[in-house]
Amino acid sequence: MISIIHHCSMASKCKTVLLVLLLVVVVVVVECNPANYRDALSKSLLFFQGQRSGRLPPDQQLKWRSNSALFDGRLANVDLSGGYYDAGDNVKFNFPMAFTTTMLSWGTIEYGKRMGPEIKEARAAIRWATDYLLKCATSTPGRLYVGVGDPNVDHKCWERPEDMDTLRTVYWVSPQNPGSDVAAETAAALAAASIVFRTVDPTYSKLLLRNAQKVYQFAYQHQGSYSTSLGSAVCPFYCSYSGFKDELLWGAAWLFRATNAVYYYNLVKSLGADDQPDIFSWDNKYAGAHVLLSRRALLNGDKNFEQYKQEAENFMCKILPNSPSSSTQYTQGGLMYKLPDSNLQYVTSITFLLTTYSKYMAATKHTFNCGGGVLVTPNTLRSIAKRQVDYILGENPLKMSYMVGYGSYFPKRIHHRGSSLPSLSAHPQAIGCDGGFQPFYYSMNPNPNILVGAIVGGPNQNDGFPDDRGDYSHSEPATYINAALVGPLAYFAGTASH
Repeated sequence: MISIIHHCSMASKCKTVLLVLLLVVVVVVVECNPANYRDALSKSLLFFQGQRSGRLPPDQQLKWRSNSALFDGRLANVDLSGGYYDAGDNVKFNFPMAFTTTMLSWGTIEYGKRMGPEIKEARAAIRWATDYLLKCATSTPGRLYVGVGDPNVDHKCWERPEDMDTLRTVYWVSPQNPGSDVAAETAAALAAASIVFRTVDPTYSKLLLRNAQKVYQFAYQHQGSYSTSLGSAVCPFYCSYSGFKDELLWGAAWLFRATNAVYYYNLVKSLGADDQPDIFSWDNKYAGAHVLLSRRALLNGDKNFEQYKQEAENFMCKILPNSPSSSTQYTQGGLMYKLPDSNLQYVTSITFLLTTYSKYMAATKHTFNCGGGVLVTPNTLRSIAKRQVDYILGENPLKMSYMVGYGSYFPKRIHHRGSSLPSLSAHPQAIGCDGGFQPFYYSMNPNPNILVGAIVGGPNQNDGFPDDRGDYSHSEPATYINAALVGPLAYFAGTASH
């Protein structure tokens, strides 16, 4: 380069130097190219179409899926078709499904204005769940249906949802066999969704809220854990390990947000908030309830909610890596690491609380202190949340996107029946219960159907990921992993400039 310049005229020297500078700029731009949050948001919502149970609508975009489980509920003489398969299996577990619905709704309430055209997809994803949850709540007086499909039988099979030939056992809770956890979470889902539809479909919104109040009353009056009532039908799969008091608080908090009624405020106060975990998930709702309730203290200056603001901030101090009270591990690559099984579910849920509390703080220029001179600003929380989102989307040691179909390098062998088995159009013959193991489950080939937008369980504590279909704790996607990330993706899509 130098010798060429040496023999060139001054004008061409300038051109060459300019070209070099341009190349440097291009390289820098490529290297610092931010994640495309808008694309990730779109895909994170498309994923829910791949999890649909029941009769698929004409506008179904993931064409490799077809109608399935059309006669769910028949064993109880009710129609329980619809809803979502929770993960890579063919069971409908209402406890995580209701939490998924609550989180999708909360994300849409907080970040709907940043979603752009995707808000229609968000509402469609929520409604697919709430239509089913309404059936579960209203089909038989005195019963709340809480699941379809025997997990112990289903988990021994590897077959497409379209081919299911396993017994579609129906499970419910009642005053005699209570389930305050699943009922209060269902109430939270219906109440949160009622806010989403308040202006776009007021009639539907009122229906959701009316049933949310009824289901919550049932949860509160007949207290008990659904794990005790249903045993091996839900444990160890979605056992309510944290008990049901967190759901009673969460449900009351959502009903208070939806109604502003003193009755629910009094319930919230009576339930207290003595548990202060460092986790937030489909099982443990305390941190979510604290952040939800803290909004009144931060945005409205309501001193009655000061306690929840304090608890929300105690939670944040347990998450921040440099806080004296931090109890959260981070991998060398910067990923929050909570538990070995499906760690990304905790990452996405906690990230949602980080962006949301940051948003509340920013609105009032609020800051707080974790002790040891650690001052927390809205940007402190936002930066950690962004780091988690970016890690999931590919900014990690493996340079792998943990969202299927996003970027050029993502998991190809996810633990998911429909994705790993050929579609009906490619393989019209039925694949029985055992028929999917050979040659599909044990194959090293990539899955034939791309479950676009699915976020898998994620890497291990050393930032490693084997991309192995059999390693479900890392390779299985789940509705509640995705649902919690929709809000943060919308948040960053709305603030990014690209």
